[in-house]
Parts: sequence; structure tokens; C-alpha cells
Amino acid sequence: MRSADTLLRAGLLAALCALAGCGSLPEALGGKPAPAPAGAAPAASPTTTATNPAAAPVARAAPTTPVNPSVQRAFDDALRLLRAGRTDEAERALRALAQSKPEFGGPHANLGLIHRQAGKLPEAVAELERAVQASPEQPLYLNQLGIAYRQQGQFAKAREAYEKAMALDPNYAAAVLNLAVLHDLYLWDGARALALYERYLALSPAGDPVVSKWVADLKNRKPPAVAASGKEKS
Repeated sequence: MRSADTLLRAGLLAALCALAGCGSLPEALGGKPAPAPAGAAPAASPTTTATNPAAAPVARAAPTTPVNPSVQRAFDDALRLLRAGRTDEAERALRALAQSKPEFGGPHANLGLIHRQAGKLPEAVAELERAVQASPEQPLYLNQLGIAYRQQGQFAKAREAYEKAMALDPNYAAAVLNLAVLHDLYLWDGARALALYERYLALSPAGDPVVSKWVADLKNRKPPAVAASGKEKS
């Protein structure tokens, strides 16, 4: 049975994961990388602010497909509706964009966010998978997909999504924290969780007292007793 502290941690983790997925996703539409010019140096991977793991990446792994200004304006308008709480209108606008411009990940990702917050997990997963397919270089979408998988109980897929996000951006603190949560509370791998929590804290110069408490709890946790095999010697 889990301790009261572990159950409390589970509740706080849910709040943190919700924070990492709140609001709208990046304002750039996203899309598959455009071919780089011959001899061009590879672009830097996207990063997040270490003290704010919920922050969206601001750089891209590679140049993206050019966006028609009218399409970008339609996407911006949909995000404004979403931020204003006009979710039904935002969903209709995003769905129209996703149907007319399926090659862009942004509309799919935000539809996935709307569905997930409404508790429609199968629909959320489907849209976030489309977002990742359209924008495979966007670690934020992979992190959001990992959260949806975890909520569905698909822990192996959640781990893979978080790990892919971290491979794209090793400094993406939200994905590191979410992977630590997964190992701690769902995969029961305390050693791996501890290493990931410490990595997350290293990415958080301002510190995180809640996660620091979880680290102390893990370090003080006694290993489960191992049943003796065979007859005991007298």
C-alpha cells in the first residue's frame, strides 16, 4: 500500500502535469522541417526556460514549412478564442485548420489539449499523435502526448514519448519531470525516478522545494523486504 506521503505526492504531481499542459501550445503552426540548404550548419535544438518547465520551446530543430499569413492569422485567432475561454469556438476554428492544413502540427496539438482537458483521452491521443507526425522535431508535442498516454494507462508509450522529447531537447525540464513521475508512481522504479528528479532539479537553478522533498523521500525509502527462499538455518 502506498504511504500517505506518496498519495499526496501523486496529487501534487497531477497538478504539476496539468500545469505543464495548460493553456494553448506554441503559437507557431509547426510542420515537417523544410530541406536545409546544401552545406548549412544544423540548427540548435529547442530549449525551455529551466525555471519554468511549462514554457514552450522558442526555437526549432530545423527551418519549417513556410506558412501563408492568412493561415497563421486564423491560427492566432483560434488561440485567442482558446485563451478567452471560448473553447467551443476555438475547437471549431482549430478543426477547420486541421482539416484544411493537416501538415501543420499546431492545430492538432491544441485540439488534443482541448480533448484531454475535457476527459476525451482517445480523441486527445489521436490528435496529439497527428501533431507529432506533422512536427516530429517539436518536443513539446511529444511531452503532451506522453501526458495523454500516461492518463490512458499506456505507460510504455508515455515513457517513449517523454524520452523522445528529451532526446530532442536534453534541457526540457517538463519532460524530465514527467518521466521521473512516471518511473516513481507508475513504473515503481525508484532509482531511475531519483536520477531524473535530480536531473530536473539541476535544470531548475531557482530550485523546486516540492521536488526536493520527493528526492529526500526516495532517498529515505526503505527497499521492500525480500522473502527468504528455502528453509531458514537455525
